Amino acid sequence: MPDSAKQTLCAAVDALAPELVAVSREIHANPELAFQETRAAALLVATAREHGLEVETGSYGLTTAFEATFGPDGGHPNPNVAVLAEYDALPGIGHACGHNLIATSALGAALALQSLRNELPGRVTLLGTPAEEKGGGKELMARKGAFENVDAAMMMHPAGINLATMASICVAEVDVVYHGRSAHASAMPHKGRNALDGLLLAYQAISNLRQHIRHSERIHGIVTDGGQAPNIVPDRAAGEFYVRAKNAEDLEALKPRVKACFEAGAKASGCEVEMNWGAVDYLDINTNWPLAAAFQANAERLGRKFASAEERNLSGAGSTDMGNVSHRVPSIHPMLAAAPPAVVIHNPEFAKYAGSEMGDKAALDGAKALAMTAYDFLADARLQADAKRAFAIAKGLAS
Repeated sequence: MPDSAKQTLCAAVDALAPELVAVSREIHANPELAFQETRAAALLVATAREHGLEVETGSYGLTTAFEATFGPDGGHPNPNVAVLAEYDALPGIGHACGHNLIATSALGAALALQSLRNELPGRVTLLGTPAEEKGGGKELMARKGAFENVDAAMMMHPAGINLATMASICVAEVDVVYHGRSAHASAMPHKGRNALDGLLLAYQAISNLRQHIRHSERIHGIVTDGGQAPNIVPDRAAGEFYVRAKNAEDLEALKPRVKACFEAGAKASGCEVEMNWGAVDYLDINTNWPLAAAFQANAERLGRKFASAEERNLSGAGSTDMGNVSHRVPSIHPMLAAAPPAVVIHNPEFAKYAGSEMGDKAALDGAKALAMTAYDFLADARLQADAKRAFAIAKGLAS
């Protein structure tokens, strides 16, 4: 890619910096949960439209999703690269995952690329994807065709260190409800069937199961309803649980073992249990390493130093619906430091950094690196071929 084009893209982000930072801070100050990101989506759409992008809202069946595509018509020899925005927050701790920075970096990258729209050797799609924290928005959009005409997809996630990709594992969500029979807990406990006992027995069974699962597997959950009063035998108890594994095959093998724990709690307590598994299982990230290497090189151009492979292997594994995208098209999910290394995501301290100057810089660097990497992909036939081949090999379609 010509160095002058990269300079133009970076200069465009710098010119937009005050506006981009304002967008990031506004989203940060008004956190919204999955599928409820009306304010954030409206702000991102309005800003994109103010800069000349034609934006479709309510895309692919989700009210808070949006899409804007520009550049020459798609198809060979004009590939389409998608830059993805996330903007939902976490219950209680707001943007402790820094999705305000993800949204801003995607918006900034798209607007920078638009400054070269007359010279683009392909198309760019800015895709607003709701409900990453819960609900699997990207998978729901994918099922409606969001990635059918996309040749590569990319996004940036904030972290405590710079990483070429995020260590990830699959996750399945399950809500459980136990139904018992209420009674006076002192006068006639024998008349009751304690739903809370059923849930706690299952919770203990899961704790025991944790001793006998792979080190790459996780099971964790919370009690969301434990009854109404101490002197009433609870006739209802409920919880939310996540089941995680290294890949889809291991996840499918683990889920029945967890299901048996819930059923055991019901049988032992004399209660009934209903299990509602989520409509979407999050898959592991299938990192496209040619694209990841291009992103890292572009971020290093901005002065970022990336963790070594050894340091990367020491980082914990989370889950993201970007994994589902990565099993459909060549994709990357790099991470840029928006906080000190000791500050981890999903922590109130990280939320503070997501609204700080360090967070602002991560969003702007992310916009620049994404824009340069997207242009690299569109302009470089060899990178396109390498990315396509790496994807085929990872999916077992080539050797």
